Amino acid sequence: MGELIVNFSNWIWDTPMLILLMGGGLILLAYSGFLPFRKLGHAMKVVRGKYDDSNMPGQITSFQALSAAIAATVGLGNISGVAIAINMGGPGAIFWMWMSAFVGMATKFFTCSLAIMYRGKDTAGVIQGGPMYVIEEGMGRKWKFLSIIFCVAGILGLLAIFQANQLTATFRFVLLEPAGLDRGATTRWIIGISMMVIVAGVILGGIKRIALVASKLVPFMVGLYFATVLLIVFKYIGEVPAMLWLIVEDAFTGNAVMGGAVGAVIVTGARRAAFSNEAGIGTAPMVHGASRNNEPVREGLIAMLGPFIDTIVVCTLTSLVILLTGVWQTTENDGVRLTLSAFEMALPGFGKYLLMTAVLVFAFSTMFTYSYYGHKCFNYLFGAKKADYYNYFYLITIVAGAVASLEVVISFVDGMYAIMAIPTMISAIYLSPKVRAATKDYFRRMKELDV
Repeated sequence: MGELIVNFSNWIWDTPMLILLMGGGLILLAYSGFLPFRKLGHAMKVVRGKYDDSNMPGQITSFQALSAAIAATVGLGNISGVAIAINMGGPGAIFWMWMSAFVGMATKFFTCSLAIMYRGKDTAGVIQGGPMYVIEEGMGRKWKFLSIIFCVAGILGLLAIFQANQLTATFRFVLLEPAGLDRGATTRWIIGISMMVIVAGVILGGIKRIALVASKLVPFMVGLYFATVLLIVFKYIGEVPAMLWLIVEDAFTGNAVMGGAVGAVIVTGARRAAFSNEAGIGTAPMVHGASRNNEPVREGLIAMLGPFIDTIVVCTLTSLVILLTGVWQTTENDGVRLTLSAFEMALPGFGKYLLMTAVLVFAFSTMFTYSYYGHKCFNYLFGAKKADYYNYFYLITIVAGAVASLEVVISFVDGMYAIMAIPTMISAIYLSPKVRAATKDYFRRMKELDV
């Protein structure tokens, strides 16, 4: 059974997901008239709160929605995921991550505009958003089976097991093992239960507390990581142009790792990007759908900044550290340990501790936001009164993630993500004419206001 799950995950995240996420995203990018490139400046104005109105329907501000969505995407995928991409596909995989991110910006624009355009109400009468409501309200009840598929996959796939596992591994590798304090399984149980208690303190307070904590943590998290990486890049500043050229050159030759297999480099880069920024999976529309905003296009513009921050900025910084230090060629480490090696080589003595702090914040912010996503899926299927039961299930799985061996479970979670992407992308493409019409109307009104 375990082997079947692993094989299914590897199969679906290869060609099928590339066609769905990259192909579908390219269609949406072209259909939008390449809007992410044309309207990036306006999106920046929006996210700074220029148009916020506390009287609008919804539960959180647009900035809090973006922070919560980025909290879920800027995470261990940016630290260990980039290392895996370079390990498997060479430096050229980073170029294809960039290309995927620009496509992902268009996907996020459409899916999150629709999340405001087609909001629904749960059984308690609270306004909710997300692909399940977009499908039911926008496409009609005959398509509700897609909403059910999305929510079942969401409940099972949006668990923080990977984050719990990697955070436990980092903590043991950086602090406990060097000090001779690691006690194997006992240590994993203690760390797991500690993480569960911390996460419980935030998620049992609902979306407002999650968004409040995320909007405070995320700028700090990105700022700390940004400052540390810039310090390393500055140390090797003379080699940066050569590394950027290596990324571009290797993207079209595949010489570094694959021996000229450019197709494999593209697959690796696109897969890691899709997993890193989650464009097209359907998670971000759930949190953006709770935003206090009645301008769907404005919310879409804010949401499209997510893949830009996540992949173009954060993943690029991580890749430069790994490439500049040369650890990708000289060590057997992969994932988070490869990135830890790079930080330790560049900043001896304290580099790994800085990275561990970032991993700590990345992992916890992701855990907070994932709980909200799963809660919404549970709410849709079983009603608002029973939705809180999901939180307890979610908290128990954090401990399981800390103590378990995860190859099969991670493959299962990956597979669920892929299943979530199918209803999300179908609804985005099906309803894209509605978003295009709303976009024309929005920018016409903005022009009239001379904004």
